[in-house]
Amino acid sequence: MANIRPAFDNVFDDLLKGFFVRPVQFADQPELQIKMDVKEDDKAYTVHADIPGVKKEDIHVTIDGSLVAISAEVKRESETKDGEKLLRSERFFGKVSRSFQLAQDVDQNEASANYKDGVLELRLPKRLQSSSKRLTIG
Repeated sequence: MANIRPAFDNVFDDLLKGFFVRPVQFADQPELQIKMDVKEDDKAYTVHADIPGVKKEDIHVTIDGSLVAISAEVKRESETKDGEKLLRSERFFGKVSRSFQLAQDVDQNEASANYKDGVLELRLPKRLQSSSKRLTIG
């Protein structure tokens, strides 16, 4: 009897972890997420963001200091021919966005973006830190 309780607790804990950690998705709601990798070297950050099925004109990137925001709009262009009717559509349309904070401010004037084959690549050079100066009071 003592072994049943811990086993039940583990199942219950796993259920709660799965519910609160993983996003809830309903069967008839397609999923569109911006999944990304962020890499850093001494001079810049490089971001690769997967945004398939979006035209580059519908992707917007804003930079405010060290805060980077990516948003995209997916538009459904339905084409039906005479005598056809849509039985099921699993293609998503709508807006999606994602923002993240970097450890260092970005040099906005040198930042660049490229979109190819559903992957957005951002090159975000780090802003040179201004050296602080301590004033001597005379």
